[in-house]
Amino acid sequence: MTIVGVLGTIHNESLRNQFNCSLDLYRDLVEEFKPEIICGEVHPLSWNRYKKDKNDKGYWGEPASEYWELIFPLCEEKNIEFIPIDWFELDVWNDFNPFDKFSEEKRKELESMDDEWFSRQMKTHSFGSIPFNSKEFDEVTKQKYEWLYQLNPEAQNFRWVVRNQIMIQRARNAIKSNPDKRILCIVGADHSYLFKEGLINDQIRLKYPLR
Repeated sequence: MTIVGVLGTIHNESLRNQFNCSLDLYRDLVEEFKPEIICGEVHPLSWNRYKKDKNDKGYWGEPASEYWELIFPLCEEKNIEFIPIDWFELDVWNDFNPFDKFSEEKRKELESMDDEWFSRQMKTHSFGSIPFNSKEFDEVTKQKYEWLYQLNPEAQNFRWVVRNQIMIQRARNAIKSNPDKRILCIVGADHSYLFKEGLINDQIRLKYPLR
């Protein structure tokens, strides 16, 4: 049977250091899982650029630093196949900012509320064996994105719902093409609850959290 793991990461190095989820921890988790394939939150265009030039850092700081500093080198070291699964459209992404349709005053209020949601997420770091890989983190995160959807369904459908549908389908396509393999999905921790919900009923053995 295909075994699929999900690892939710924190993209910001200072936050990783603050909340004890270092790249060393991520490396240990990947090596414990022993994936044959990693499906990562990397845009296919960025992956193609990296393969041509390993100093090319992609778009807007994408992929996140854990890929340049850990995941890509580890795949090369361990001969792990890497499959990029992220999705976004550069030319229209900024047109779907969920706060743009509001007045300046209201936008500042909503941005402050968004910061409060982020703070609530960070407060869950001590739950579970892996920071931000827990039902407590996932519950707060799901509530956050439900709030954002209520504010601006059109923007959230584009930036979050459709994006995750495509990411999960790309992971599912990799799973279908590689039966009986060990496949690890590495995504920003905010995505983890959707990957769990999206894959839980598939004919696989899903492992989340990894510990």
